[in-house]
Amino acid sequence: MADLTHLRTFVTVHRTGSLTEAANLLGISQPTVSAHIQALEASFGFALFVRGRSGTSPTAKGSELARNVAGHIDALDDIAALSAVESTESRALHLGGPAELLSVTVVPALGEIRTAVDAPLRLTFGLADDLLESLRTGALDVVVSAVRPRIAGIAATPLYDEEFVLVGAPEWARERPADWSTIPVVAYAENLPIIRRYWRSVFRRRPDELRTTAVIPDLRGVRIAVLAGLGMSVLPEYLVADDLASGALVPLHAPPVAPLNTGYLATRSGDLARSPRLRVLAEELRRLIG
Repeated sequence: MADLTHLRTFVTVHRTGSLTEAANLLGISQPTVSAHIQALEASFGFALFVRGRSGTSPTAKGSELARNVAGHIDALDDIAALSAVESTESRALHLGGPAELLSVTVVPALGEIRTAVDAPLRLTFGLADDLLESLRTGALDVVVSAVRPRIAGIAATPLYDEEFVLVGAPEWARERPADWSTIPVVAYAENLPIIRRYWRSVFRRRPDELRTTAVIPDLRGVRIAVLAGLGMSVLPEYLVADDLASGALVPLHAPPVAPLNTGYLATRSGDLARSPRLRVLAEELRRLIG
């Protein structure tokens, strides 16, 4: 009879693809994880994983075992959670995402989200790759990612489509330049990542002719500089919708199809099925951002 603790360890290793990450998530040492897997392999009489430099990959029989037992292990974890309602209720949910997007869409609604999920909330801002790594290691519970996650043990679904607009203060609209170099650029980063993508998508060329007047590593700061007349920039529509409606900013170009970027809701595999509060948080995020 296989030990349930060993099976839980096996399922965690299968989902993360790493003995080290499984140990971190389970709160045990890596040698203990290895011992649990070895005990199962001895009990079943076949190998569960192949260890290599790039990580831990399941064998065919290992994958079959995971399909057969993962749901049962999750169900047992749910039952165990019911006996610890008090501690579960006090556990905070940790959400990561882009500072600009969460500040505009989520932060104003934190009170109602807190009521809906019945748990304290902790927000972490950062770049997608860093946030997804924190999700993988268990430091975050859910991430709103501006890129599609391609990490073992991470499940993701499309959450929103972000539309980008080339904007400036009204005085720049009078220029109507044939040469965009006549309008200075306020950029998010020195290599103009957002602007470069817009230029490739809309004009089918690199923005080599542009001249940068300021670099501000926060889109909210870029917006304020553009409002002040410092120059033009490419910003997500959600960030400048009110400015466009009031006329404080104007679109400097209207392409037939605006460039879009799809954002994703990312969690560790199986976590949404196990956690009612996480499911509620995911639905709140879809309501506010989707």
